[in-house]
Amino acid sequence: MREKAVERRNVNKEHNSNFKAGYIPIDEDRLHKTGLRGRKGNLAICVIILLFILAVINLIITLVIWAVIRIGPNGCDSMEFHESGLLRFKQVSDMGVIHPLYKSTVGGRRNENLVITGNNQPIVFQQGTTKLSVENNKTSITSDIGMQFFDPRTQNILFSTDYETHEFHLPSGVKSLNVQKASTERITSNATSDLNIKVDGRAIVRGNEGVFIMGKTIEFHMGGNMELKAENSIILNGSVMVSTTRLPTSSSGDQLGSGDWVRYKLCMCADGTLFRVQVTTQNMGCQISDNPCGNTH
Repeated sequence: MREKAVERRNVNKEHNSNFKAGYIPIDEDRLHKTGLRGRKGNLAICVIILLFILAVINLIITLVIWAVIRIGPNGCDSMEFHESGLLRFKQVSDMGVIHPLYKSTVGGRRNENLVITGNNQPIVFQQGTTKLSVENNKTSITSDIGMQFFDPRTQNILFSTDYETHEFHLPSGVKSLNVQKASTERITSNATSDLNIKVDGRAIVRGNEGVFIMGKTIEFHMGGNMELKAENSIILNGSVMVSTTRLPTSSSGDQLGSGDWVRYKLCMCADGTLFRVQVTTQNMGCQISDNPCGNTH
């Protein structure tokens, strides 16, 4: 029994000191690896860098908004947002282009003026094809659909281009109207004022069914020629006077000798018909073969 006890003790001792018991050699490359390795690791690094760049951009935008809008502990110092959709600027604002929403209104406070300033540039208000441009020396309004001005308190129309409903009148205080082309049925002035039509170049008055000019006194002042054309006839009803102070004249000794001049004589029939006769001899009258007055006149 002593021998068996010694053998048992030796066997236990061998087993306790044998660390390779049950060991099977395995290749490490075949084992499952944890963590991000290879392409996954590079992709993770790129994502982290992208998030860092976005965080820096977000920080810059936040600082710009904080500096421009001036957000403080008491709220925004430069503007107010209301539940009705009103955006109110409380300080001087520098903006380039403003795009308001559909049927929006731009205005000022009740007891303060709304001041809009353009730095060496015109101020333009545009909605569709309607445009209002304010410049240093002029204010122009262009529209393809018409325009009207009315008093917001009384809703009275001050000026309108809807000629079918409202007759065209110049607003109070406007003395002149500058247009390049106008199409209308008639042009009149007040009973106590004159109607003056002035042009720098050439003025053309055309009527589809004739042109009628009526007035107490009608005067034409021209720097060049005046041309009257009609399909049927031209009727001058009243006293007709022609000032000869600006008509070209020749010397008394050379009335017909110059070949550079072609002279005509203005003649009138008894019914008011005007016609011209080329002057070929001195003291020439209006009796010619193709006289438009007829044999009875």
